[in-house]
Amino acid sequence: MNRINNLVHFTLIALILAGSGLANSKVIKDIPKVYLDGWFCDSDYIRTEIPYVDYVWERRESDIHILITQQRTGGDGREFTLTFVGQNYFTGINDTLVFISYKTDTEDNIRKEMVRVVKLGLVQYISKTSMAKNLSISYIQPKEEIPQKAKDKWNNWIFSIGFHSFMNGQESTNSTSLWGFLNTKRVTEEWKIELSTHGSYKEDNFDFDGSTYRSISRSRSFNASIVKSLTNHWSVGIKSYIYSSTYSNIDIGLTVFPGIEYNFFPYSESTRRQLRLIHSIAPKYLGYSEETIYLKFNDKLLEESFSINLELIQTWGSIDANLSASHYFHDIKKNNVQLYGSLSLKVIKGLSLDLYGRVSMIHDQLSLPRSGSTLEEVLLRRKQLATQYNYWFSIGLSYSFGSIYSTVVNPRFSNW
Repeated sequence: MNRINNLVHFTLIALILAGSGLANSKVIKDIPKVYLDGWFCDSDYIRTEIPYVDYVWERRESDIHILITQQRTGGDGREFTLTFVGQNYFTGINDTLVFISYKTDTEDNIRKEMVRVVKLGLVQYISKTSMAKNLSISYIQPKEEIPQKAKDKWNNWIFSIGFHSFMNGQESTNSTSLWGFLNTKRVTEEWKIELSTHGSYKEDNFDFDGSTYRSISRSRSFNASIVKSLTNHWSVGIKSYIYSSTYSNIDIGLTVFPGIEYNFFPYSESTRRQLRLIHSIAPKYLGYSEETIYLKFNDKLLEESFSINLELIQTWGSIDANLSASHYFHDIKKNNVQLYGSLSLKVIKGLSLDLYGRVSMIHDQLSLPRSGSTLEEVLLRRKQLATQYNYWFSIGLSYSFGSIYSTVVNPRFSNW
């Protein structure tokens, strides 16, 4: 677990700054009200370990809004960013603290470090209240000098291998699913290299009216990508993709994507906001398992694609949206446009709005088999069907009212 160095030095500076504020302003007698905002924290554990503040479920009622975000690190760990936003008495007093967990850390290790960092962030607020007289500072003296960073014999390479299975059944039906993967990657500030291979097998058996029906689907894929950081806004990369799929009538597909990306915000702010534009031109080869509706057994194509990706995580909610479009140069009418979006919005006090959806305009189904699909393949979704669009959409509203406090933790009969 990554530790924040010079804990005492940092905390004393916070107290000195807070003390100067106390000398020039009225001491706050109320207990600070805290709003925890993040899916990535054990809020019950935090409330239990830090019981000397009040916790509220409505952000507008809080004095301290703690926004917790995370993103993956190159070693499959997580970087947690805690943004402290002062409100009411503490308006204008903001701070950001970061800690990193490793892949080998347990959830208990992570939540203990989360509590430690939350305590550290609360110091500058509590020191401005009448609770400051009860505030103490402790420092754990290292038993020995902190060693220099050890040489990494793996040179930042991470390897993962896995195999999974799932089986279920009853008297007249049974199903078996198998899938496995082998991944390796190396992520540094300058380079991002990823290699992965994946395979899956699914078999369904049905007994009906004295007959047995069997449905089998298979897929295999290999991905390789290399990305180079150019500036705090620009990146270039190349990706190759080899795959086969009985569902898509692809015996073998090969695509090479050279691309360029521009992020309108600095990459250093990626935990809170991103607006990325990606452009790529890709040669593609498709070999089909069956003759297609265009009377072909293979295609050699050139595809152009664009995408715009927006991710925002703010105190008022979050937005995740993606607009992508592609077309083939031999026939620009063979194109595909997809829009995905999710919005989680804290509208007014107690009222939350959640929107999720995706819509696709599909005009590039080159691999549809000429022979069509059987009734079993349609019902079991074992083959891709001709369509010019697909969509899904979800909307949700929730309203909470009553006491604003949520300090008590009572786990009795939680999973009853």
